Amino acid sequence: MRANETSHYQTLSLGSDPHLRRRHMVVTEELQGNLRFGLLLETLDLVAEATALKYVNRFYPEARVVTAAIDDIFIRHAADVNRDISFQAKINHVGRSSIVVGIRVEQPGEPANHIASCHFTMVARSWKDGEEFSVALPPLEYLDENEIRRAEKAVVSREQHRKQQALLSEPPSREEFSMMNALHLAQEGEAFTGLRAGKLVADAWERMYPEQENVPQKIFGGYLIRRAYELSSICSELVAPNRAIVAAVNRINFFHPVRLGDKLHYTSRIVYTSESFVCVEANIERISRDRSSKALSNSCLFTFANVDNDLRHLPVPPIYPATYAEDDRYLAAHRSFRALVEHHAII
Repeated sequence: MRANETSHYQTLSLGSDPHLRRRHMVVTEELQGNLRFGLLLETLDLVAEATALKYVNRFYPEARVVTAAIDDIFIRHAADVNRDISFQAKINHVGRSSIVVGIRVEQPGEPANHIASCHFTMVARSWKDGEEFSVALPPLEYLDENEIRRAEKAVVSREQHRKQQALLSEPPSREEFSMMNALHLAQEGEAFTGLRAGKLVADAWERMYPEQENVPQKIFGGYLIRRAYELSSICSELVAPNRAIVAAVNRINFFHPVRLGDKLHYTSRIVYTSESFVCVEANIERISRDRSSKALSNSCLFTFANVDNDLRHLPVPPIYPATYAEDDRYLAAHRSFRALVEHHAII
């Protein structure tokens, strides 16, 4: 099967459905970029699932797919909540049991509005005698230049992520050491009035109920990342004096499934700021209903931009880490942000 034969299209009919449009509004007044991005994340997860599942079910009719990771959603243009949004998805690469789905998000018409592009890594799973396991998938054929380019890009993106993860364990460079040292020295003066990273935290608790179920006995991942994003958006306002809008999703990882009855602890922390940008790390910890086990379900890193009503960027104050854990988070976000800047030239 060729990669070009895996296309999936879906439309969010905001232009013609007033109830759907109202649900996707941040506020009911005229506002540029007045779209609830958390709900867009939910839809993206559903689109990725539908695209991957059509391919997997050709070979395993009873199998399901789960989200493993979301890579680098860079917001190119603000969405208009009064216009339809189209999702054009296609499988870019198939590994042993993993599937990389590329999705282009845009608003068709005149002028067309390219909102974002992103990649979802999905994993095919099946069950036998109550045991869950990954299934081996046949590879795709990549025949024309576009198919080959997209497949190569998916592989390169995966390798870049592995390198970035390896980089996180590397000691600071001379430049990074000087940056961190200056942040610590600034806090030693009695007149220090800066924002300490340890105080820039928001958290929330929630119980999981059947209405959030997707795969049997497991919670829909799109709902979880929407909740993590919404808390992170609120957290970003602790340092963004104007209006904080999403600029990018650096990375979202799915580590452990969340099950019915689990209690979730969402924690969002502002871990880094630069120019007009605010990086917020969000973690979701699941605690089983009987409280016998707990694990990190998801980790996310979101980048927000502080803007005015015309979406012009405005500066945010620096933040100051004080502990080893805060230093690690600051440095990791700094490296992730610099990679984002180099790839998309956002500054």
